[in-house]
Amino acid sequence: MAGAVRSISTIVPRRCLALNRGRGAQRFPRPFVLMAASRLPAAASPSASSTVEETSQIQQDIEFDEKTDPREDKLACPICYYPLMKKSDESVPRLQCNVCKKEYRNNGTYLDLTVSASSGEYTESMPAATELFRSPLVSFLYERGWRQNFIWGGFPGPEKEFEMAKEYLQPAIGGTIVDASCGSGLFSRLFVKSGMFSQVIALDFSENMLRQCSEFVENENLPKENLALVRADISRLPFPSGSIDAIHAGAALHCWPSPASAVAEISRVLRPGGVFVATTFIVDVVPPAVPALRLTRQYFAQFTSNTIYVSETELEDLCSACGLVGFTCARNGFFVMISVTKPS
Repeated sequence: MAGAVRSISTIVPRRCLALNRGRGAQRFPRPFVLMAASRLPAAASPSASSTVEETSQIQQDIEFDEKTDPREDKLACPICYYPLMKKSDESVPRLQCNVCKKEYRNNGTYLDLTVSASSGEYTESMPAATELFRSPLVSFLYERGWRQNFIWGGFPGPEKEFEMAKEYLQPAIGGTIVDASCGSGLFSRLFVKSGMFSQVIALDFSENMLRQCSEFVENENLPKENLALVRADISRLPFPSGSIDAIHAGAALHCWPSPASAVAEISRVLRPGGVFVATTFIVDVVPPAVPALRLTRQYFAQFTSNTIYVSETELEDLCSACGLVGFTCARNGFFVMISVTKPS
C-alpha cells in the first residue's frame, strides 16, 4: 500500500465544482409552520374560527422558547423530526419534543439524541466497527496514533485535508456545519478555530469519542458558545429537513453500516444549495484487485462492517441516488475527498 502513495502535490481535483463564494447563509422557516398549515381547514366553515384558534395554539406549543440556546435551535427529535423545545423551567436542562412528548437530556458532556436515548431495559447490538469505536481504548488512541496511520493510505493529514475541505465548503460560510462521525473532534475543533461557521455541531454515535472531544476542547481552551456535542445515529439525524448548511464526514463513509441510508439522511437535512464533503478510502489504484473485490466485498462488509469503494463512479452513483448533485473529487493514492450539493 505504501508504494501506491503519491506525494501531496499530486492531489488534484478531477472535476471543478463552481463555488458561489458570495452566497451567505440562508434562513428557513421553522418546521412547526408546516405542521400548523397542514391542520388548517380546506375551506371556511362554521367551525373555522375554532380551528384557527387550535392552529394558533399548536404554533405556540411547538414554537421555540425565545431563550433557547443558539447551539440547540437546529436540533430536532430523531423520531418525528420536529424541533425540540428547551424546558427552561426545570432544574435539570432538557429538551422535549412537543409532538411525540419524548425528552432528551444533556449529561454535561453531550446531548443524547439517539432514538433509544433514556431507554431503560432495551439494548440494541450494533455492527462490530461501530462497537469498536465506542470502546474507551480506541477513542483514546484515535488522535494518539490511530489517525496518523492513515497517511499510508494517501490521507494527507488533518491540516491539509481541512484546507482542501474549506474550498468545497465556501458556499456554506456563515451557516451551520455538522461534523458527522466526528470521532474525537479533530475537524470539529478546526472548524471552531476557523470561525467560518456560526454554529458547529460535533456528532458521533460513540459516547467515548464525544468525551474525548470534550476533553480536547477543554485542553485547547476553545470557545463553546457556537459548539454543540451531540450523540446521534448517522442514519437518523436529529435535524429538521432542509435546516443544515454543510455536513462534513472525515474518514467515516466506509464505516457507516448503511452508506445509502446515511447519505439519504444527509440529503434530507441539507438546505437547497447545502454542501456535503467526505473523505474515505477507494481501491481503484490497484486495478487487478478491483474485479475480485467487487465479488468479495459483500462478504467483507458482513464480517468487518466496513464498505469497500472501488471507483469514483460508484461514489457518484451513491450520492446521485440520494438526490445530491455536482459530484467532484480529489485523489491521492487510496484517499479520496468528494463533494456534492443539494439541488437549489
